[in-house]
Amino acid sequence: MLSLLKIKNLALVDQLTWQIGNGLVGVTGETGAGKSVIVGALKLILGERADKGLIRTGENTCTVEAMFTLKDSSIVNNILEDSGLDSCEDNQLIIKRVIGHSNNKQFINNSPATLSVLKKIGSEIVDLHGPHDHQSLLSIDRQLSMLDAFSESENQLKTYKQTWSEWNEKSMRLEDLRNSERANEQELDLLKFQVEEIESANLKPDEEEDIEQQFQRVSNSSKLIELSSKIAGTLEHTINDALGEALRAAHELQLLDPSTSDKFSGLEQAALELQDLEREMASYSGELDVDPEEENKLSNRINTFENLKRKYGASLTDVINHGNDAKQRLLEIVNRDGILENLQTEVDNLFINVLADAKKLTAKRQKSAPKLAKLIAHHLKELGFKQAAFDLTLTPQPKPTSTGAETIEFQFGPNPGEPLKPLRQIASSGEISRVMLAVKSSLANQEATPLMVFDEIDANVGGEIARAVGEKMATLGEQHQVISITHFPQVAAVAGQHFVVEKIINTGRTTSTLHEVTGKKRIEELVRMLGGGDGKQATAMAKSLLKN
Repeated sequence: MLSLLKIKNLALVDQLTWQIGNGLVGVTGETGAGKSVIVGALKLILGERADKGLIRTGENTCTVEAMFTLKDSSIVNNILEDSGLDSCEDNQLIIKRVIGHSNNKQFINNSPATLSVLKKIGSEIVDLHGPHDHQSLLSIDRQLSMLDAFSESENQLKTYKQTWSEWNEKSMRLEDLRNSERANEQELDLLKFQVEEIESANLKPDEEEDIEQQFQRVSNSSKLIELSSKIAGTLEHTINDALGEALRAAHELQLLDPSTSDKFSGLEQAALELQDLEREMASYSGELDVDPEEENKLSNRINTFENLKRKYGASLTDVINHGNDAKQRLLEIVNRDGILENLQTEVDNLFINVLADAKKLTAKRQKSAPKLAKLIAHHLKELGFKQAAFDLTLTPQPKPTSTGAETIEFQFGPNPGEPLKPLRQIASSGEISRVMLAVKSSLANQEATPLMVFDEIDANVGGEIARAVGEKMATLGEQHQVISITHFPQVAAVAGQHFVVEKIINTGRTTSTLHEVTGKKRIEELVRMLGGGDGKQATAMAKSLLKN
């Protein structure tokens, strides 16, 4: 549930901290008091794009922060982990939006996040409905999802979608192969040339660097011989002459003064090392060979690399991959008929599986559709449609789609004697709100979204119907947290908690505030909503609403 909502500098709100509990929560207030700010703040939490005009006049930023306590955070954690964000701790989810004149920021569990992640999470934890937010109910895809949820067909649908996806992928490949023109001689010749040219080079992905090093050495062999010979000759001369003379003098000095013997150990070691280096340079020089033929061979190999890379890719790996692709394409062309035959067999076998899985899914839908229609009709009667009719029509598809072998249409007949028609064609805004509430009530056990927000969906109704709307919301509140922003006392009276939004003026500034009303204060708010002023009759009616 939503346990805490904090708003700062949003529209008319200066600072607001809202703590709420389970069940149905009613929010009331006079027109223009700022009830829409609550919905606006929740929409920001759900990832809606922010309008800088929302920032309170004179401020640089506005902030909205929400804390959700989740019964099961596994779905949200999967979204967070896929997005590289930290999972919820102790099933606590914290979402924060900061809206500025120059830039906006959003955070999930104190880590920066994107709006797309907010939207994904929001769709899992909040279901928000306003007077114009019923398009999902009119969507036949959404209607089908509702029936599948009611019939508990999620596993069958998942299995079917996997089968259908594999069949559809193979079918598209088969269609592409059939529609593609047979390769002409020019394409065949080009593919053959490319495959032969790349294969004849006998490339290895990691040989280029080694070949270049070998070429560098061979092409500079004359200079290498010259330099290494010079080093060996210089060292030999130094060791035999200057260093040899120094060693002899040191030997005589040690004979005259034995205490100096330790001073010349480094000199003897240096002589040994220089002798080793002289021998190594002489050996290295002897191993080098000026071989124009080897140099030419390596140069040609490097030219081959560069030529192939210019044609087929930036690296030898790219060239090799291009050759493999060309070879595969060549095989497909040469063996086109055989591939077509094998692919057709695969598609036919997969289609048999698609039909079998679709049949199981259809059976569950056909069994559950009348039950769901009857349940929705029952709730509609309680919401004032005493003689309305409701039905779910399943229409077979000419070809299976990703959602099954049929489509669904909610059929609604609010007026006796008139034929049922698709809901999207006949429902008014007032009717669609109640139909939506009836559907939500019918799917209360299957609906996974923990928080439902109803923003004045009771518009255009009144009296006992408003009371029935409130009772339906209260019933939903037994399994979900429900926030209802309403103008009707009949709805507010059945709420477990009742909050009032008020507009106050302080030091010339207008501010919207929100506070909970109980006892006498709640009765006063219901009286205001009843339009009774201080009248005893309105007070008695308010008390009666609460009592009932």
